[in-house]
Amino acid sequence: MVSALLAAAVAGIAFALWPDGSDGASHEQPSATGPRAPTQSSPSPSGSYALSQAPRTIPAVRDFTAARGPGWKPGAGGRVVVGDAALADEGKLIAGELKLAYAGETAARAGDVELALTSGAGDGPESYTMTVKDGRVRIAGPTDKGVFYGTRTLKQAVREAGQAPEGEVKDRPAKPQRGFMLDIARKPYTAGWIEDRVRELGDLKMNQLGLHFSDDQGFRIESSSHPEVVSKDHLTKDQVRSILAVAASRHIDVVPEIDSPGHLGAVLAPHPDLQLRNTSGAVAKGAIDISKPASATLIDELLNEYADLFPGPYWNLGGDEYQALLAKDPAAAYPQLATAARQKYGANASVADLTTGWLNDRADTVRAHQREMRAWNDGLFRGGTVQAAADLDVAYWTGKEIGARPPTEYLSAGRKLINYNDEYLYYVLGQPNAFVYPTGQRIYEQWNPLVLRGTQPVPARYDGQILGGVFAVWGDFPNAQTQDQVAAGVRMPLRATAQKLWDPARPALAWGDFVKLADRLG
Repeated sequence: MVSALLAAAVAGIAFALWPDGSDGASHEQPSATGPRAPTQSSPSPSGSYALSQAPRTIPAVRDFTAARGPGWKPGAGGRVVVGDAALADEGKLIAGELKLAYAGETAARAGDVELALTSGAGDGPESYTMTVKDGRVRIAGPTDKGVFYGTRTLKQAVREAGQAPEGEVKDRPAKPQRGFMLDIARKPYTAGWIEDRVRELGDLKMNQLGLHFSDDQGFRIESSSHPEVVSKDHLTKDQVRSILAVAASRHIDVVPEIDSPGHLGAVLAPHPDLQLRNTSGAVAKGAIDISKPASATLIDELLNEYADLFPGPYWNLGGDEYQALLAKDPAAAYPQLATAARQKYGANASVADLTTGWLNDRADTVRAHQREMRAWNDGLFRGGTVQAAADLDVAYWTGKEIGARPPTEYLSAGRKLINYNDEYLYYVLGQPNAFVYPTGQRIYEQWNPLVLRGTQPVPARYDGQILGGVFAVWGDFPNAQTQDQVAAGVRMPLRATAQKLWDPARPALAWGDFVKLADRLG
């Protein structure tokens, strides 16, 4: 796939590039609801059954070996059994969804669904095999996460066709990080609404939920270390724990974000002494004065508190849009920052260096909690005395920032990127600043993980450094839509994103047929 993609890139195919190197023409036995090249098994001796077709799911399964047989459908007396107690949660969930009995660790019989762990790495930790044969279903994978995804395929197959087809699915994702980010700072959402989105993400085989819960307009999660910063409308920690429990049951990691040193208006409202001010005394919106030691103390106390609340492996440090750096001459406008930069990093250090140093210091705080960290690409600067920590992944969303750096600059330096491309993956309430609500069709037909900035893909040789992608909802004008309107608005874009992160190749189903499938699946 990589070599073909590179050839396509060299040939200049850009706007609608498909990672398989195609020009959009149909493929032999294409894949939108099944494999691009399904393997057919030998017909059964009786010849009484038609050769099966791949289950129709979102995202589509990647490989399917067809067979002749009756398939499997949930029926009276059917059970879910597990080969390992570690799969009890997955077993109980699918049993409830298919209205089967959960029988625990026992031998499978006709009519049953069997879940099993396999030895070895398989096709990766999120891979699975689903075999329908002899009147039963066996879902196996190297981890409980892979087995869970197999149960999602089974659930969708039954919902779409009433049964799972005879044969074998072999499936795995193209990208390890497949996410949805929600700005709850500017627009609060109820805990129940967020839990519903988590269940939706799980069925789509997405594995991350980002929560941007601190910004100028609000700080939306209960705090014990600094209750004074919390907005009136907020989630309690018990509500967050409930969200986390639902997420864990769907193998979804929650990625928290306390953005700094910008976007801190709500945190700074009760701490005016820490607000950044220029030589005229004017406050820089949302910016903390990073020359003051107390600023670091405040933010580190919050980071440490929420690292204890959120147990997942990932953290977003933010780092974007620090207002001091938007001044024509940051050193002249904010001499306290220029002085602090020289004192800490040497005579040639700039305000940008001090800002990078702040980001690195916050990374040190979070790193102590064994988190894998990311920061927005406009928070990592070209050149300078101080370089961003090497283990910071780049959340690449824009090519419009001051001193804009194309994604290849980060990639050629060896950094890993997560694709938040604002051209396709940004749902900004109220559609300010030339943003328009993204459509699922545009994502489905034009975007893939290599398209990091605008509509142009990066060379295929960088595919391994692109960890995945995230569809993001921002609340710039929070009252532009109700939370139910947001759920409806992101429904098809989420499904298209899930499809392209699981398998970035050109889907075979036309967009209209994909929508019809989504409607049947619910």
